[in-house]
Amino acid sequence: MIAIVDYGVGNLFSLKSSLKMIGAEAVVTGDAAAIRAADKIILPGVGAFADAAAKLRATGLDQVVIAEARAGKPLLGICLGMQLLFDRSMEYGEHAGLGLIPGSVEDLKPDIPTDLKVPHIGWNALHKLQDHPLLKYVKTGDCVYFVHSFYAKHCGESTIATAEYGTAVTAAVARGNVMGCQFHPEKSGPVGLNILRAFCELEATA
Repeated sequence: MIAIVDYGVGNLFSLKSSLKMIGAEAVVTGDAAAIRAADKIILPGVGAFADAAAKLRATGLDQVVIAEARAGKPLLGICLGMQLLFDRSMEYGEHAGLGLIPGSVEDLKPDIPTDLKVPHIGWNALHKLQDHPLLKYVKTGDCVYFVHSFYAKHCGESTIATAEYGTAVTAAVARGNVMGCQFHPEKSGPVGLNILRAFCELEATA
């Protein structure tokens, strides 16, 4: 069973539908006991970092997610959910993240040519940097769908894939059993489904 964390932010039911398409059992839940009982956790998210972080902490689910991740349970953050995994975000001020992956989330606009639009919306090819199990069914050049204005930086050791958008955008990260995708696998067609399939095949670490 996969627990999709419901804390008031995220494209929850399209994600659940994508998991159903690949035969995975998933539940959308804001219940701490259900999250603890699940085999794997997905942390979705759209919108502003500060608002999402505040909502997650208000539910108390931040500590549940941290504890389960530190116990070795596979955790996947998607889009803003990935950004929440980092130490901090600089989106309209400085805000603390979950601290599960070292790095910070910063404005994309200063790092790209002025003729490129922010938010970055659309399909971009992945460039694999590591042969991580999350990307076992993905090859360099496969395209996925992005919607974001901020991106993860200073996380080189954890970066397993990038995408080119005037700079090397951190596209996917992993640190042990904690993983993240800046793009939306549930909106990325067969490539995204294969990433979700690979996540479903992961085992918990001790």
